[in-house]
Amino acid sequence: MTILVAGSFAYDTVMRFPGRFVEHILPERVHALSVAFDVERLERSFGGCAGNIVYTLSALGAPVVPVAAVGEDFAPYRARLASWGVPTDGLREVAGPTAQAYVLTDRDDNQITAFHAGAMRASGSVAWPVFEPPPTLAIVAPDAREGMLRRARELAERGIPYLFDPGQALPLFTADELRTLAAGARALCLNDYEEALFTRQTGWSAETLARRLEAVVVTLGARGARLYRGATIETIPAVPPERVLDPTGCGDAHRAGLLFGLHAGWDWSRAARFASLLGAIKVAHAGTQNHPLERGDLLERYAQTFGERLAWPEGCVSPPH
Repeated sequence: MTILVAGSFAYDTVMRFPGRFVEHILPERVHALSVAFDVERLERSFGGCAGNIVYTLSALGAPVVPVAAVGEDFAPYRARLASWGVPTDGLREVAGPTAQAYVLTDRDDNQITAFHAGAMRASGSVAWPVFEPPPTLAIVAPDAREGMLRRARELAERGIPYLFDPGQALPLFTADELRTLAAGARALCLNDYEEALFTRQTGWSAETLARRLEAVVVTLGARGARLYRGATIETIPAVPPERVLDPTGCGDAHRAGLLFGLHAGWDWSRAARFASLLGAIKVAHAGTQNHPLERGDLLERYAQTFGERLAWPEGCVSPPH
């Protein structure tokens, strides 16, 4: 089983503000906002939703293929992927820079992000690559609007089940487009804010979608997640992190955990719990692609937290990262 990851690749600049945004923003003057934040830490790193998901899946030893539009400055990122044994045939290089993200996080883990799409704008023109073997599971992660629409359509035409994770791209779509993207998916992944926005735009609640799809997963930050399956709602507890250092990329680590669990043949409950564990590991490390993932440690922490042991899928051997 090969996992296709469609979404953005980007270079990230992540900054940490030691105070709280709310203490520096006057609600009654937000229409004339002029504020600067003195950051205590700045990290430049490899990122993008697809890139982060690929990092985690590859580190877990899962076979993964990315599909995206990247820029003329992508060579260091391509070499990084190649060092993990990740094929890059599905990455189309176009004129201009690779997408760039500038993320500012405060002490309460609130975030302000400035994003320049760059080459990502061309993702809708990336043709379906020839895969051998063909993928059997996929995710449509945040990307340019046309790229997400095209990948979802192609996956549906080929009968490849996919997770739909609109993320911060959610406002780009009309209500009808969101309904089509969600209805064609195996599962829908949202955070609690996105859940409210999705429901407002489409009129479809998580409970409604759970009767149409295999599952709806709604993450709740430090409160864990909710797993909707048919008429059942299961609370997935958060895994206590060793420390809270950087929430950037936690959602991507969580999605990778879901994909890995499905790849391993685990049920949705186990996959969602494993995803919760990966989110806790990610938040304890700065950057989106620096969290260590060692099989023995993962299995032991999962067993200690959830009181059962997982069977690691055969063939998943982690390359050096």
